[in-house]
Amino acid sequence: MDHAYLIEVASMLLRWLHLIVGIAWIGSSFYFVWLDNSIKPPTDPKLKEAGVGGELWAMHAGGFYNPQKYLVAPKALPKELHFFFWPSYSTWITGFLLISVLYYFQAATWMVDPAVAQISAAQSVLIGLGTLAGGWIVYDLLSRLLIERSQLVFAVIYTLFVAAVAWALTHLLAGRAAYIHVGAMIATTMSGNVFFIIIPNQRKLVAAMKRGEAPDPTLGKKAKQRSVHNNYLTLPVLFAMISNHYAFTYSHPQGWLVLVLIMLGAALIRHFFNLKHKGEWRWEYPAAGGAILLAVLWWTAPTPTRVDTSKPVPTLAQVMPVIQARCTACHAEKATMMPSAPGGVMLDTEARIRQHSQRIFARATQTKDMPLGNITGITADERALIAAWYLGGTH
Repeated sequence: MDHAYLIEVASMLLRWLHLIVGIAWIGSSFYFVWLDNSIKPPTDPKLKEAGVGGELWAMHAGGFYNPQKYLVAPKALPKELHFFFWPSYSTWITGFLLISVLYYFQAATWMVDPAVAQISAAQSVLIGLGTLAGGWIVYDLLSRLLIERSQLVFAVIYTLFVAAVAWALTHLLAGRAAYIHVGAMIATTMSGNVFFIIIPNQRKLVAAMKRGEAPDPTLGKKAKQRSVHNNYLTLPVLFAMISNHYAFTYSHPQGWLVLVLIMLGAALIRHFFNLKHKGEWRWEYPAAGGAILLAVLWWTAPTPTRVDTSKPVPTLAQVMPVIQARCTACHAEKATMMPSAPGGVMLDTEARIRQHSQRIFARATQTKDMPLGNITGITADERALIAAWYLGGTH
């Protein structure tokens, strides 16, 4: 079976599975944070005596639910106890396999950009793997040193760390690879919280109860802190995962700052919802987050392209040789540099070029992220020719 086809099939199946398990993880994470922020002290004295610290009533799909949370643990360990860890583990595993298939196995194409840095494909993969591991180590160290002293100081320092990583990666890797690795680093940190802190602490609580000992309340507190961190990191990670579809972000000259600002805006909006669940309506947070996002969109808007109106407008016949030489190695029915045409965009006939003229103009002359890493060596004059052709209306 063709190697390129196998890569295509693997990426499709892994992306699908990654999305499914990711929804399960994020859904349960959001639900339990909402639950913690929404429960009220019980009114029934018997519940208080049993150690219940909060409860709420809810309705879903025609049924009534009454979840209760204990201050530390129930007096007796229930026979059946559910843990929530496989959604996290499977999300990380499928994500790592997906980034391996899409980026590490094709590093020369997707990871390396000679215009950014002169590194080999192997070096780019090592940078990517080092980012994933190093991100967890730094985060965990900062958490242990600062989390009990000041949540705000921790948040500021960690944000600066993410910004430093984003800056470094955008000066070492291709733009889209840099973005995806910042997101993967944070996602690895989230799974690290589950694997190294949350689940082990939960198991220690259960083990203490099985031994007939009083469980240590600090274990639950530390696990809860890491869970809340994961909640704030979710929206930034989701943006990084979809960013490869939006070249105006990662192709910007200050792409690292674009990424950090968008992530910051998302975290502020998430903070609003977390507070709202507690009954606090702090509109300044979504206002600030929204203002940041709007400012970034204004900042990243391309400068209008100007063409020399004194010259004849180029025809499609003049533009076609450029597209055939620079674009159809990937964007063709029988692509030679890709398993198949990315996004299904094929530019190997006049009709297809006309159909995708707006996309050609945007990616070749505005964001200038195509050809990928300029692997086919398109020149500034050729980009200008495409712009003049498109803006001249002969497409």
